[in-house]
Amino acid sequence: MLTQRDGTGPMSIAITLAQYLLDEAAEYDIVSHPHTESASATAAASRVPADRVAKEVVLGGRDGFMLALLPASRHIQFDELRRLLGNEVDLATEEQLETLFVDCEPGSVPALGAAYGLKVVVNDSLAQLSDMYFEAGYHCNLGPCQRDKFSEADGECEMGSPGSRHSSEQGLG
Repeated sequence: MLTQRDGTGPMSIAITLAQYLLDEAAEYDIVSHPHTESASATAAASRVPADRVAKEVVLGGRDGFMLALLPASRHIQFDELRRLLGNEVDLATEEQLETLFVDCEPGSVPALGAAYGLKVVVNDSLAQLSDMYFEAGYHCNLGPCQRDKFSEADGECEMGSPGSRHSSEQGLG
């Protein structure tokens, strides 16, 4: 079991994320799995299809940071994504991630960007699922979420537009 960064006790979900979900009255469960370092490894370890596990990618650009969500089985096509966004974006650095997600295990990014003040764009295939799974702030657990609950809990999330433009052939996948 992981402990909070200050060593005060066990932790299964990032504090900011937990508070945000509480404020939004969103119910959630946690799916534990062995420690992993990538979204595809997380899918395999948790026995959840990779197309149902969100890969959270933090991008930085002239407008600040944003969160891109795509299935663990896919990769971002940066040239196409930059063209579609009309903005030069690149991966955030590890140092930037640690600054944005101070209550998370290094490298673990929760999918609910609104909890952290981030705009979110979602790949079409994730937006069409009835439910998906995402990291909850640590590399050993997933938070399952139904699509309607995800949309409600992540008010800044853009599903369909411009997310619909980010299909597997267009930027996010």
